Amino acid sequence: MTPAPLLYSYRRCPYAMRARMALLHARVAFDTFEISLRDKPKQMLALSPKGTVPVLRLPDGQVLEQSLDIMRWAFVETGDTEGWWARAQNPVNLELLAVCDGAFKHHLDRYKYPERFDGVDSRAHHREQAVEVLLKPLDAQLQRTGQLGGPAPCAADIAIFPFVRQFAAVEPGWFEGLPLLALKRWLDEWLKHLHFVSTMAKLPNRKMDHHP
Repeated sequence: MTPAPLLYSYRRCPYAMRARMALLHARVAFDTFEISLRDKPKQMLALSPKGTVPVLRLPDGQVLEQSLDIMRWAFVETGDTEGWWARAQNPVNLELLAVCDGAFKHHLDRYKYPERFDGVDSRAHHREQAVEVLLKPLDAQLQRTGQLGGPAPCAADIAIFPFVRQFAAVEPGWFEGLPLLALKRWLDEWLKHLHFVSTMAKLPNRKMDHHP
């Protein structure tokens, strides 16, 4: 019997979160190893010396070390019959995703963890810049389409959602006051989504099976 793909993950990491959600949405059976940041497994480091999650070991021994590569594999491997990956490939979504993983992540890190960066500007500066570079354009797009795949969601929604969730959780009261109604509705819908709830469940052991 062919073993299931093994995903090295960390529950609160947004990159790992998007990978887990993609595998669940694509209905790919996989095993999860929930790592400890203070005691990263030697098996994972042997596969991926970069030492960050997610890392997916495929049954044929191939290793995927980047979250977007794992997402692509999950949807394309299953034939993308519902168009989740295909709908994410339009220029608007590709630009939003590039900003999310680039400028927005830069400002998010300095807003959420200012103590980690020497000479960082004020948290308020990075908070405002994060809103400008991603949240406002994202809200404008969601006003037009509802989801990033149009009326139906796509891989871009689940790729960007974990990072918006992380931003909103830093100062929930302040975030709630933003006049970005479409964005907040979209975020609330994803927070309640079954696959998000499932992927955030604490693992009783370091390793367990996921069979969506």
